[in-house]
Amino acid sequence: VQLQASGGGVVQAGGSLRLSCSASGSIFNIYALGWYRQAPGKQRELVAVITRGGSTNYADSLKDRSAISRADAMNRVYLQMSSLKPEDTAVYYCKAVLLPGHMEYWGKGTLVTVSS
Repeated sequence: VQLQASGGGVVQAGGSLRLSCSASGSIFNIYALGWYRQAPGKQRELVAVITRGGSTNYADSLKDRSAISRADAMNRVYLQMSSLKPEDTAVYYCKAVLLPGHMEYWGKGTLVTVSS
């Protein structure tokens, strides 16, 4: 599976941004798609994940300010973020989890910079 994230950029605090990630390859085996982020000097952390069945899980830090969605074919996943804060500045990565075997695939990140 190949993943390509896009939609990052510079946004002012309080603004909104929509990230998109396209998946290609063995998309029929994708069980879940998720967004993670890594800020400078910090570990990569979960932002949100959505399963093929539509179940979602969010990190507390963004739970009320973000919404994850996906195409039915599991070939695209989106992350809508609002009320962005400078601490949301990070490289945002998308990840696919495939079954069987729980194989994980990562895309190259897209940088989100929130200016104060």
